[in-house]
Amino acid sequence: MAAKKGSLSISSENIFPIIKKWVYSDHDIFARELVSNGCDAITKLKKLDMMGEYTLPDDYKGKIQVIVNPEEKTLKFIDNGLGMTADEVEEYITQIAFSGATEFLNKYKDKTTEDDMIGHFGLGFYSAFMVADEVHIDTLSYKEGAKPVHWVSEGGTEYEMEEGDKEEVGSEITLFLNEDCVEFSNEYRIREVLEKYCSFMPVEIFVSKANAEPEYETIPEDEVLDTDTVVEHIHEDAKMEEKENENGEKEMVEVSPASDKAKIVKRPVSISDPAPLWTKHPNECSKEDYIDFYRKVFMDYKEPLFWIHLNMDYPFNLKGILYFPKINTEYDSIEGTIKLYNNQVFIADNIKEVIPEFLMVLKGVIDCPDLPLNVSRSALQNDGFVQKISEYISKKVADKLSGMCKTDKENYEKYWDDISPFIKFGCLKDEKFCEKMSDYVLFKNLDHKYMTLKECIEKNGGKAEPEEKTEGENAEQSAEKKETEKTTIYYVTDEQQQSQYINMFKKEGLDAVILSHNIDSPFITQMEQKNEHIKFQRIDADLTDHFKEDVSEEEKEAFKEKTDSLVEIFRKALGNDKLEVKVEKMKDENVASMITLSEESRRMQEMMKMYGMSGMDPSMFGTNATLILNANHPLVEYVVAHKDGENTEMFCHQLYDLAMLAHKPLSPEEMTEFVKRSNEIMMKLAK
Repeated sequence: MAAKKGSLSISSENIFPIIKKWVYSDHDIFARELVSNGCDAITKLKKLDMMGEYTLPDDYKGKIQVIVNPEEKTLKFIDNGLGMTADEVEEYITQIAFSGATEFLNKYKDKTTEDDMIGHFGLGFYSAFMVADEVHIDTLSYKEGAKPVHWVSEGGTEYEMEEGDKEEVGSEITLFLNEDCVEFSNEYRIREVLEKYCSFMPVEIFVSKANAEPEYETIPEDEVLDTDTVVEHIHEDAKMEEKENENGEKEMVEVSPASDKAKIVKRPVSISDPAPLWTKHPNECSKEDYIDFYRKVFMDYKEPLFWIHLNMDYPFNLKGILYFPKINTEYDSIEGTIKLYNNQVFIADNIKEVIPEFLMVLKGVIDCPDLPLNVSRSALQNDGFVQKISEYISKKVADKLSGMCKTDKENYEKYWDDISPFIKFGCLKDEKFCEKMSDYVLFKNLDHKYMTLKECIEKNGGKAEPEEKTEGENAEQSAEKKETEKTTIYYVTDEQQQSQYINMFKKEGLDAVILSHNIDSPFITQMEQKNEHIKFQRIDADLTDHFKEDVSEEEKEAFKEKTDSLVEIFRKALGNDKLEVKVEKMKDENVASMITLSEESRRMQEMMKMYGMSGMDPSMFGTNATLILNANHPLVEYVVAHKDGENTEMFCHQLYDLAMLAHKPLSPEEMTEFVKRSNEIMMKLAK
């Protein structure tokens, strides 16, 4: 073949700056592209063999070799696939007729960040110029009579092609790395990149260093293969030790039998697992298989709670495994990792267009060969096929969880505290998921028993379904009726902080549910919107009639005077003329004072905090906390009786701070004053 020179037939002055500009982001993507091309070449050769158009040797095994040479700053990718003829090199390389490159250029000339695109399969071979100034191709086609081809391009805009000297079918691509990318000629660095992108490619991938000293291993003689290079045959005699027998006599006993071993050149180990767990049928996989795979892929020493094996062929091809990890929500990041693959080739982590947002708190792998990759993320958002994939994944998760609740309630309850945050997040983010899961959301009560929403309503004396509107009832009457018919479900956010209120509830035989996660506030708001006949209320939102004693008609006037006096005394002592004070006759005589904050005010404050508005005055959106005083308590009686006493102001401050301590933590300044005042009180008692 005569030597040939030329220029790339597409507008290279436009496309190569785009390729080069990618260096600042995922410039290691070139390794995935070149290995993927090698995998394709091997797969195609196997198909030709299956169709009878080519005959592979009996011992043929497709493989890709990656060879680093740090001295020469080169990197080689060698495959034993179908190779290329000179005409094919001309067509697929010099004309850049890869996956519609012109289209690619038009789409992405102004979009060169990772956020704007998914997968770079369209670049193919030319991604090599992201890291190399010069690239060589040596290839020999499987076709009978084909001649080897040697192709060289320096800078990516000019090329030379002539007959080469390659003797084996396949392709060898040599990258002469530029100064900014010599890191990829380091064996450990390229191994890291390949493990990131190519850990599960369907072809074995071997990494080696050029001119490296050989490494050796010793194996049993009967395990030596024909392909192994034996350096030395080793015979080891049986090992004997002197031991006492049953009669106390010493004798020589064999502790290790004689063996024949061989010292061989160390066998290469593939960095790729060609048959990852998700490609198998769930019936073929054991619990140990799932746990080992989880630990290998996610480097998580904790055992996952459970998993879902996705295996779908119609209407689209999708396989994968989703793991529900055990998360300490107080310390661990709730964000998980969902790795997306295309035919076992890694694409990206956590692509929310494909994977429902709420499931990104899980860990797992999803392989979807049908996924369109060479499109912008904005296009994916509007892609109906992608939306169907997302909906399918969401449905499978809901089916797994609801099925577990029905058939394995004991384990479902055991897992609930760990899985509830992302189930609730899913209900907030996905309407269909919420519909499927609404009957399987659990609430833990004060005795740490689990109940469904329906059970919570029934336990609080309500009905699972609201009454229908009666004939002739107008809208105003209907709204009033709904409000009076609402069942209140009390809840706790901090068992320790709210222990005083919990004890009061238990004493009266009342129950509450524990909602201690940040997501619970928006979740119960959604539950109220979907179930108009219920409302959630924190146990310190109000002092209900369960805890009060009635004030008789004869007492009312005197009780009003006492109330007015206490309001005046506390406002003056605390220096707050807007302080909300209520006086009640409480059944529990051990409680002198307590704080309540209306549910509406609390949720508004939580919303302000969530949106970074915590510096705003909460009173703009409703009343602040209310101080409740127990008229039956001796300390409150003391304050009334000693309105202008020496210690009255101190008592008022102490009663207020004690009530606030049971409601929420004091500020550093308030705590300092509280401790100081407590010491003063004890000193007075000591005297």
